[in-house]
Amino acid sequence: MATTPDTSSTAPAAAGSRKRKAWLLGLLLLLLVAGAATWAWYSLVGRWHQGTDDAYVSGNVVEITPLVTGTVVSIGADDGDLVHAGQVLLQFDPSDSEVALQSAKARLARTVREVRGLYSNVDALKAQVQARQADLNKARENYGRRKVLADSGAIAAEELSHSHDDLTSAQSALDNARQQLNTSTALVDDTVVSSHPDVMAAAAELRQAYLDHARTTLVAPVTGYVAKRTVQLGQRLQPGTATMAVIPLEQVWIDANFKETQLRDMRIGQPVDVVADLYGGDVKYSGTVDSLGAGTGSAFALLPAQNATGNWIKIVQRVPVRIHLDPRQLAEHPLRIGLSTVVEVDLHDQSGPALAQQPRKQPSFTTQVFDAQLVEADEMIARLIHDNSAGSGKTAQR
Repeated sequence: MATTPDTSSTAPAAAGSRKRKAWLLGLLLLLLVAGAATWAWYSLVGRWHQGTDDAYVSGNVVEITPLVTGTVVSIGADDGDLVHAGQVLLQFDPSDSEVALQSAKARLARTVREVRGLYSNVDALKAQVQARQADLNKARENYGRRKVLADSGAIAAEELSHSHDDLTSAQSALDNARQQLNTSTALVDDTVVSSHPDVMAAAAELRQAYLDHARTTLVAPVTGYVAKRTVQLGQRLQPGTATMAVIPLEQVWIDANFKETQLRDMRIGQPVDVVADLYGGDVKYSGTVDSLGAGTGSAFALLPAQNATGNWIKIVQRVPVRIHLDPRQLAEHPLRIGLSTVVEVDLHDQSGPALAQQPRKQPSFTTQVFDAQLVEADEMIARLIHDNSAGSGKTAQR
């Protein structure tokens, strides 16, 4: 008896197989499209941008340290306060420095008067030489007359001998006066009172005493915000002791630590987009690559890694890249040192160098708050020299 095939079970199996093939084909097409889109994104966008979230705000931390020993009697600012360049931050007890300054003033005044005495001594010795020259001329004339008389027998030989002794004595007195004049002249030769070595030495001591007194007042070198205040009233400070810091927040930058594999096309001057965690994506800063580090972070660590061992694992190194920010954006949305950021560098423009090609022509940061100290000291010195140089004749002219 013949049997017929069971078509009721094979039809659903064939339909399921066709559906799986359709799904696999769709998945394959989806993968191909995703791969093409990824390749297109990398070729057109991805390869021209490098980003990292290992980036932090950095800036100048201006440490306020004393240059002289002193006891704190006044603190002019505290953490978080805004201070302007030249504003008083700390004041030491000025008693000791004032005494030293007054002593230096007295030494300079006394030295100026002593040097004036040297010039006057030269003038007196010049007059003495002239007098001794006149005595010598007189003794020579007397000896000449007596020699003529002695030759004719008009006077005794003993009188001629006395006249010769007077001539010799006058010559010796003149030589002695000239020697004293030369010795005194050597002390003041080719100088005036203000340029005399003794006066210059006393002026240097006064200048140092003035600086020591001025340095009992510590001022802010720059405009910024106070941080890390550790000094207390009555504290006895030694030179170099950290007391507080002033941070100029308008001078901050970004230190972004890129992997070494990201630096091939990175150049100085390329534009950078920066997003700070403080403000989120609502605030985006515009910056430029300012410099690429001369070494990796691990190379400059306090304890550099020692890879010359048997247990070595290769780790991708990171290189710090400094990013300069737009000052106007910083003024609108200030940043603080140490904040986290995310940076993305646009690599399209590769015309800039990878490393700086020439040194800076101007200092990166400067301050002028200390320039007036030496000017005021020099004015005080000039006034003291003038007040103690009053006289008449050649001394006044000097």
